[in-house]
Amino acid sequence: MSSANIQHLLAMVIYMLAVVGIGIYFAKKANKNAESYFLGGRTLGPWVAAFSAEASDMSGWLLMGLPGLAYWSGLASAGWTAIGLFVGTYFNWLIVSKRLHKYSVKLDAITIPGFFSKRFHEKNKIILIIASLFIIIFFTVYAGQCLASCGKLFVNLFDLGYHEMMIAAAIFVLLYTFLGGFLAESASDFMQAVVMIIALVVIFVLAVFNAGGWAEVISNAKSYDGFFSLIKTATPSTTEANAFGAAEPYTFLSICSCLAWGLGYFGMPQVLLRFMGIRDGKELTRSRRVACIWLFISMTAAVLIGIVGRSVAGISYLSNAEAENIFIDTATAFLPPIFAGFACAGILAASISSSDSYLLISTSALAENIYHGIIKKNASDKEIMWVSRISMAIITIIAMIIAWDSNSTIFGITSFAWAGFGATFGPLMLFSLFWKKTSYAGAIAGMLSGGIMVFVWKLAIAKLGGIFAIYELLPAFIISSIVIYVVSLLSKKPSSEITDEFEIVINN
Repeated sequence: MSSANIQHLLAMVIYMLAVVGIGIYFAKKANKNAESYFLGGRTLGPWVAAFSAEASDMSGWLLMGLPGLAYWSGLASAGWTAIGLFVGTYFNWLIVSKRLHKYSVKLDAITIPGFFSKRFHEKNKIILIIASLFIIIFFTVYAGQCLASCGKLFVNLFDLGYHEMMIAAAIFVLLYTFLGGFLAESASDFMQAVVMIIALVVIFVLAVFNAGGWAEVISNAKSYDGFFSLIKTATPSTTEANAFGAAEPYTFLSICSCLAWGLGYFGMPQVLLRFMGIRDGKELTRSRRVACIWLFISMTAAVLIGIVGRSVAGISYLSNAEAENIFIDTATAFLPPIFAGFACAGILAASISSSDSYLLISTSALAENIYHGIIKKNASDKEIMWVSRISMAIITIIAMIIAWDSNSTIFGITSFAWAGFGATFGPLMLFSLFWKKTSYAGAIAGMLSGGIMVFVWKLAIAKLGGIFAIYELLPAFIISSIVIYVVSLLSKKPSSEITDEFEIVINN
């Protein structure tokens, strides 16, 4: 191992020790009871809520997937996706956060499936089971993406085996999440969000400087047909570096597909839990401002790193998968080794902050919702947490299997899981919070139709091409919304107890 590699490793070890220290600090408080472990006792401050929500949501795709996409095909796909995500973030914090916080406190709900179950006063726990199963399925895929990010990072930096490093990352995340639960995860996510945004801005500035300045970057980007356009997409060669064919029009459907990413936020459990876990709903306005500023700076820097990368000498890739290494290669090329190590710790930050969220929420679905809610209702808090840890280990193993293919793209894995959550929970969350006539049957039908349609559209309908090749989140979200509305009108109306409870929440 070279001197530079040793410095890279040293920086990452220092970072990981800091993360572990946070876990140890919060371990006692986290293990006090199930609410403390899964929701931090509703003690999050506005800055921690905002930063941890965005850090846990963004994952490794922000530092690897998004810059790689921008480098590979230009501004259009990455740019419209970033715009959709920003708009979705803003409206999620604006219209969902406060009402969900009040409603979850009123119902004493500490998980998303638990919230839906209590919202409709169900006795047979069908919503609880369906929601929990979808969470386990999609978050396992999500966790696999995070482990793949860690594996690719260590392969690139240290030329070590992908599979060995991915497994090592899984063990670290597993042990850390065992230790501290939601509160430790949220506190470390705050630190990780800071690391991520600093790393992105620094790498962007360095890349522009080494490319000869911003004017040179713009001139070079415009020299590639469609590369610096929001209405065209570039067609890079897979055999010759920085060679392009004729650009293709970026269609209205393609733009809609990218903007549809914003719809995913309404159903994203790792973000929604921060709304539920904040100590005071009045602080959510400040959290919204902090979250939106962080996201705007981070995504702008991430997209522009990819654009600038085409102008940096010595950096070239022949596939989208290879291009996802641009952040790492830029950091190691232009920063002193020790600082490059801390910059690349941003990828660890993103991956760890997301994967621990995904594991914790998945296992809470199993332990709190299914085991405690259905199988053994008198289970003690200690028993629930042990079931959670055992199921966490099993889910981690499955996530490693998903991440085993080193050639899969981080962006591609993320998009499928994002669509799954957005379509399964997004429409139901909006209807549950804003339409008191939403029925129990409508809730069940909406979740099933949204979740199943993501698979059907992705694996079958999209293959027809043409107008059907749209991002699966958009049609699945629309279908779920229609199903909830129609079935609610045709099925048994909610009881007066449920509607009165709704009125109390929205009027307080």
